[in-house]
Amino acid sequence: MIAPTLFDDIYLLTAGHYLPGEPINNQQIDAYVAPLDQYSRRIKQRVLGENGIQTRYYAIDQDGQTTMSHTDLACQSIQACLQQAQVSLQAIDVLIAASSGGDVSIPGLGNMIQGALHAPPMEVHSHQGVCASSVLALKDAAQSLAQNPERGMAVVVAAEMPSRIFKRSRFARQTQVDFESQFLRWMLSDGAGAVLLAKGAQVLTQAAKNALAQGGLALKLQWIHTKSFSGDYPVCMQLGQGSHRAKEQDVTSEYSAQASYLDFPSLAEAEAAGHFALRQNLRLLPNLFEVAVHEYAGLVQGGWVKPTEVDVFLCHYSSEALGKTCESMMEQAGLGIAREKWFSNLKTCGNTGAASIFIMLSEWLATQTPKLGQKIFAFVPESGRFTVSYFLLEVVDLKTITSATRSIPIPNHSLPPPPATLTAGMNPQVQSTLLALAAIWHHFRSQIWRTPLVERINAGQLTPSDYVAWMAQWIPQVREGSLWMREAIAHLDEPYQGLAELITEHANDEQFDFQILFEDYQAAGGKAQTLDQLQRNAGGEALNSYMYRQAKNSNPLGLLGGIYIIEGTGQRIVPWLLPLVKQQLNLPERCYRFLKYHGENDEQHLARWLLALQLALEVGGAATQREIIRTASDVARLYQLQMEHIL
Repeated sequence: MIAPTLFDDIYLLTAGHYLPGEPINNQQIDAYVAPLDQYSRRIKQRVLGENGIQTRYYAIDQDGQTTMSHTDLACQSIQACLQQAQVSLQAIDVLIAASSGGDVSIPGLGNMIQGALHAPPMEVHSHQGVCASSVLALKDAAQSLAQNPERGMAVVVAAEMPSRIFKRSRFARQTQVDFESQFLRWMLSDGAGAVLLAKGAQVLTQAAKNALAQGGLALKLQWIHTKSFSGDYPVCMQLGQGSHRAKEQDVTSEYSAQASYLDFPSLAEAEAAGHFALRQNLRLLPNLFEVAVHEYAGLVQGGWVKPTEVDVFLCHYSSEALGKTCESMMEQAGLGIAREKWFSNLKTCGNTGAASIFIMLSEWLATQTPKLGQKIFAFVPESGRFTVSYFLLEVVDLKTITSATRSIPIPNHSLPPPPATLTAGMNPQVQSTLLALAAIWHHFRSQIWRTPLVERINAGQLTPSDYVAWMAQWIPQVREGSLWMREAIAHLDEPYQGLAELITEHANDEQFDFQILFEDYQAAGGKAQTLDQLQRNAGGEALNSYMYRQAKNSNPLGLLGGIYIIEGTGQRIVPWLLPLVKQQLNLPERCYRFLKYHGENDEQHLARWLLALQLALEVGGAATQREIIRTASDVARLYQLQMEHIL
């Protein structure tokens, strides 16, 4: 895991936000974003029932006319931010803007804002993205100040104005309006937020003018961490292409549903084909929080954030339902933050995308009284193509600014995520083992997503022959699984007999799985009549040989690390792939029994595995821990090799 970027002398002076017009409640929303038909009304009721948003703001009127521009929204929030600090535009050295898109495609939003404000010459950057673009802009600004001694203050602004693409007049022209193009109409709204950053010397200069500083306090930016997983998963939210569910040829035109809107003869034809609808692939969305919580766990393991020491948690989530999902996953990982420490204004301000985190921070500062030592931890996931971002602020004493000392140690390393079985109060050695194994898993999962087979599945290009080839090379591995487990049991000494019973139970559960898989293979069109006609590929041979060699060692407890990777694949990867496989192949249900069984039962298997791990570490201690971690790393590489050779 790449360590977060640490900042020594960067402070957040003020935060401001702007929400256009009057708050629009759920009864008034139809006047602005009207349902198109009865189907659309059902979508609206379902979405509003889950997202928990009670009011939101639009920069359009009831006729769909724009009341103020995207650029104007950003300018209003900047002015609110600067007025609080009594700072003029003349004092700003850097302006960084973030959004999913401004009023024009060219030039960048930052330049449009500078022009609208008639701001003096300065460094200006524009970040186009989705929610996490605001955190990337924050990092960009902080680094710009930190690296140039002549720069003292920077403004970071994030603004969103999706209402213009959601209005009825735009949707009415489309020949196809599906669920994924309508979902976000009831989720997103308009708004802008801005923050003012300064170096320590500037903070002292502004101390008499800043409300926070007048109390003898300052808000120090400790670190920022961002990471993109765009190479791991398909696009989740996009504007400019058709539906990912559409057939290869869009019924409305000669263009593929995945073609860019720029490929059409005219923008009108692109819009009619639905390529200007903002779409969300909801089936992909749960994966974002798994990735985000895993990365968060790495920050905890590395010492960058301690859940029990967080005083304020600013968590950006698009709906109350997903907020609960995030909370549950953090708690299951043993890394939960008490709910009373969460701060969100989603219900009253709506989901304003990239602007949400700054609007949230602005309201917290306006309504709460910061206290010395408080740590404010912010988390912003982005569903566009999966980016996760985090930052930590701390309320410090103004007197400490000139010393520019770090209030948290610089960790030597950090590791990604714990599995779901990690719990608070767990034995420290078990906990540290799980965290180390989860780091291996985090990398393994990312590599598996890049294998030719999984890439083909994600691209919607899997063929029946691909599936048969996969099964043919998997069956021999599954057949040997219970055998090498029994071999390992035979080499366990007396102190591990409790462990032997657990492994025996697991081997008994899986000893006939290969027969189910072989029947699936034949039902899918596999030609082999006997198991002996099937062969593992090079990676599979290497994995099988390795597991047998390990099993023959005295007390081969390291195999628990290998089981973690193998069973984890069934629990976390197979359930994701199965619906895609079924969607792409016209095969009977009996061809998927093995995949379905493992997707439903490997969580139970991993619970049994955790008990075995606890027993092994209780007897074997640190040496056993090292062996389990090393074996997990080896098996992850060999399993990846097997997957790479399937096609």
